[in-house]
Amino acid sequence: MSSFLARAKSHFPQGQDLLTLVAIWTVLITVPFWLPLLGGYTALASKVLVFGLAAMGLNLLLGFTGVLSFGHAAYFGLGAYGAGLTLRYLVHSTPLAMLAGVLLGGLAGTLFGMLIVRRRGVYFAMCTIAFGQLWYYLAYSWNDFTGGFDGLRDFHREPIGFSRFTFDITQGETRFYFFSLAIFAAAVGLMGLLLRSPFGRTLVAIRENERRARFLGIPVERHVWMSFSISCFIAALAGTLYALLNNFADPLTLHYSLSGYFVVMTVIGGMRTFWGPLVGAALFVMLQDYISSMTVNWMSFIGVIFILVVLFFPRGLLGMRRRTAT
Repeated sequence: MSSFLARAKSHFPQGQDLLTLVAIWTVLITVPFWLPLLGGYTALASKVLVFGLAAMGLNLLLGFTGVLSFGHAAYFGLGAYGAGLTLRYLVHSTPLAMLAGVLLGGLAGTLFGMLIVRRRGVYFAMCTIAFGQLWYYLAYSWNDFTGGFDGLRDFHREPIGFSRFTFDITQGETRFYFFSLAIFAAAVGLMGLLLRSPFGRTLVAIRENERRARFLGIPVERHVWMSFSISCFIAALAGTLYALLNNFADPLTLHYSLSGYFVVMTVIGGMRTFWGPLVGAALFVMLQDYISSMTVNWMSFIGVIFILVVLFFPRGLLGMRRRTAT
């Protein structure tokens, strides 16, 4: 049994290569300055951060716990709607709107996770899809409150003020990008600390061999539920940033197809690596933006890339750098 725990610990990413870490943060900090020179725009970089954070939250459950969810768009969308509804109907405060969105999506995932925590495999995945579609049809049909199919409009992000200091994220996309980057950095830092804790190593042990983890006395259901809950909170946080980025929330943010996109991003980048989902999100968003400007069948090209990655790089673009046991 001790060898099993040692094996699980060895599979845990003990810190990314320093050069890779420096390269990632250098790119993230400088992207608003060089991306426009390549024909891109800053809002696209913000979208990468948002989807990257959502995919990294999913990876906590999929890559490090070994449980697949096809319903994380529900919590992403609830975060977006929670922030938008707060700004439109309750109070014009960006921090309070984000807090409301995170609590709405995170608590919904926490409560739902209690109901399905004993399910595994396809049964768990199908339950997550069903729950997500309930929220989708609620947002789709409640025209007077959510805007229905047209989405929730008539709200916008507000400047953030602390005492005499005010950071106006409404003026230019560059300011909002660095605001999103700060939120992203805080969330990623907390996630990294969590995965390096005994709790994180326990999740990897469950992923490697759930039966042996039970023999060691690990409360598997409780840990899976906590992993699911935390990943839902992260997805909801990403959803609030998405609503603030677009000043808009629509039912498609709750649809299971977006959950599939999150899974694709995670697998392409490397679902057993810490930064892989961010790399996958960057590739996905950039290709979507470029290819969709030429054809409506952009998803066909993404599908071909996904198949090629699965066939030739089964551990993902970053995962191929580090061999892990399957």
